[in-house]
Amino acid sequence: MDADDFSSVLSEVRRFVRERVMPLEAEIDEKDEMPADIREAARKMGLFGFALPEEYGGLGLSMYEEAQLMFELGYTTPSLRSMFGTNNGIAGHVLMVGGTEEQKAEWLPRVASGEVLASFALTEPDAGSDPSTLTTRATRDGDTWVINGAKRYITNAPLADVFMVFARTDPDAPRTRGISTFLVPAGTPGLTVAPRDHKMGQFGAWTADVYFDDVRVPAAALVGGEGGLDRGFGTAMGCIAHGRVHISALMVGMAERLVDESVEYARTRRQSGRLIGSFQLVQGLIADSMTDYYTGRATVLEAARAFDAGTDTKIGPSCTKYFASEMVCRVADRAVQVHGGAGYMRGVAVERFYRDARLFRIYEGTSQIQQVIIAKALLGEAARD
Repeated sequence: MDADDFSSVLSEVRRFVRERVMPLEAEIDEKDEMPADIREAARKMGLFGFALPEEYGGLGLSMYEEAQLMFELGYTTPSLRSMFGTNNGIAGHVLMVGGTEEQKAEWLPRVASGEVLASFALTEPDAGSDPSTLTTRATRDGDTWVINGAKRYITNAPLADVFMVFARTDPDAPRTRGISTFLVPAGTPGLTVAPRDHKMGQFGAWTADVYFDDVRVPAAALVGGEGGLDRGFGTAMGCIAHGRVHISALMVGMAERLVDESVEYARTRRQSGRLIGSFQLVQGLIADSMTDYYTGRATVLEAARAFDAGTDTKIGPSCTKYFASEMVCRVADRAVQVHGGAGYMRGVAVERFYRDARLFRIYEGTSQIQQVIIAKALLGEAARD
């Protein structure tokens, strides 16, 4: 995107976040729902398709540009980004990377415009950060496929119009092989979405289990056509790597907000007749958080540059996701500490972000999975001895 145009996009999103969304954060958290007018405004701004190609109606942002946009979106409740994150990220990218031209033409314009909300149905009760163990199966029956299985914690499932479903099509293949991806519209007979999960945090972002009981889809629903057989795992891993940089940038935006909340509180709160910002131990907490935020921002931007260049699409995304998720939890914890008892009260921003931040160390691959990925990539065969 032209630099001036991109600057305008960032400015518009910043105003939207700070003037429209931030005043509603407590309401979104309390009601566990994103207001309809916010959803519609996000559609009109093109936020449902910022990472999708311009030819399909998206903004076509690079990873480096996308990271900067995430910094702005991360400044408020993460449920805002979650509303359109899967369209741009792991669900939309499945079609971008693996779809046939016909599938792209049919679905991507509607995904980019927000007409269609897409869900990424990969995680299962016994297959989370390591999806190679998934057991959902798709069996060929003439010119259709029959899908059976269950998915867990699927983002936007209660609202989704279409699911990108990963299923094992060859049960005899090695774990990372024999997995394919299917486009399954909501409402297909046999597809059931359970009631939405009641989570610790990130209210307003809905997740739910999804069940497939003899769900029958046409052969054209196989992402990539016949060439998509056995490519599901590789496609998923590529999309998840993009998602790890994306979500890391979101966490950096949240860390910036937490630093700002801590600084403002320390500047105005008095204790023992003094501003708490005058206490050196409080200063130390804020300095540590600013250092974490600054380092996280630089790490994400470097990972985004390397991702765009194609020079690092594995270690970099895992490193930045691992660091950013641990970092934002440290910053959130310090923010609560700076606020003291007030930081433990509902209705205070840092209390909400403290709950919201904890999930980041789990989804898009746990911190422990990132450690394994990084170590194995560096050690090679020595890690498997």
